[in-house]
Amino acid sequence: MRAMKSMTVMLMGAVLAASAWADPLPKVNGYPSQAIRFISPFPPGGGNDATTRWVTTTLSSVIGQPAVVDNRGGAGGNIGAKAVSDSKPDGYTLLTGQVSLMAVNPTLYSSPGFDPIKNFIPITQVNAAPLAIVVPGTSPFKTFADLAAATKADPEKITFATPGNGTLSHLVGVVLAKKNGVSMTHVPYKGAGPALNDLLGKQVDVMITSTASVAGMINSGQLRALAVTSPRRIGVFTKVPTLEELGMPNSTYEDWYGFFAPAGTPPERVAYLNKAITHTLRTPEVTKLVIEGGSQVVANTSEEFAATLKQDIARWSEVVKLSGAKLD
Repeated sequence: MRAMKSMTVMLMGAVLAASAWADPLPKVNGYPSQAIRFISPFPPGGGNDATTRWVTTTLSSVIGQPAVVDNRGGAGGNIGAKAVSDSKPDGYTLLTGQVSLMAVNPTLYSSPGFDPIKNFIPITQVNAAPLAIVVPGTSPFKTFADLAAATKADPEKITFATPGNGTLSHLVGVVLAKKNGVSMTHVPYKGAGPALNDLLGKQVDVMITSTASVAGMINSGQLRALAVTSPRRIGVFTKVPTLEELGMPNSTYEDWYGFFAPAGTPPERVAYLNKAITHTLRTPEVTKLVIEGGSQVVANTSEEFAATLKQDIARWSEVVKLSGAKLD
């Protein structure tokens, strides 16, 4: 519940932002004429859920129809992704995707239930966000060096939580162990929300997760960030060193969130959604929420997002192979 409260505070600004749109965008051949459902394939309380709500709260006034969030967690996001890929391609059911789901899972899982290229059309990328390595505010680990020293003294003792097996967070933990000697015992959860609650309850020592999941708790002092995986310091993490600053070259790992429509969705509806969502992302209020969440607004074209997806699938498939991880 504590994790959810910090997300609620950040969403209040988005509610105020909705009033900034006096008139909705003109419809395209009658679209949209009903509510648009955004499936967030993880439980409430994590970065995927928060990012979806930052957008949908304001988007409703932009499109003149409700934008509804439907959380469908499970199987590292595969359940929600499959639900969207199997839905009618009419522009009324969309997916909030992220790197772990769309670029990692196709290699990690023997049968994820969807193909990110064949079954989806990218609409727009919301942001580019690093991961954060965080501990409770009362943790004895004050710096990343403290953590590294503890793992070297007893590699099996320190536990690190992630939103799930094969997530970007998990794979960064694998790279830290194999390339940098920072070896910890992995404790996977079904989403960032449950993992955060156990971290705050000191059931685990460390968590690797999206900056959007923890920005509010960093500000409040509930959590302490030891390092971020971005190429530079950003947002509320300006006092937090990057892994590269700490002497780990080639340690830039950025997550992203973005929206997808099922393959076969009419191009004019994809174009409408791109226009409406990028408008929303560029409002000062929503941009502020994204930046305060520790990331940068991207709001690109469908074609640009598709190119990013293909590049990330190639990159992360290699990391999955390095990890040796494979899930059924």
